[in-house]
Amino acid sequence: MPMPVETLEQHLRDAFPDAEIEIHDLAGDGDHYRARIVSTVFAGLSRVKQHQAVYAALKGKMGGELHALALETSVPEGA
Repeated sequence: MPMPVETLEQHLRDAFPDAEIEIHDLAGDGDHYRARIVSTVFAGLSRVKQHQAVYAALKGKMGGELHALALETSVPEGA
């Protein structure tokens, strides 16, 4: 069963409450998304660690309810 965009966004907002989040459904199937997340949580973290934090926020749903997630993570300017 695919993951609704609202569920994906809620997982991300719970983990990154200060974040600016944009999500795009790439295939229209609720299974392939691109997410842009800008959060102070990522300060000082490598890109790999930032992405690991996002996957952790999804609580094991990657590869199951959520097949593909293209990530763009960054820290807000001036943070």
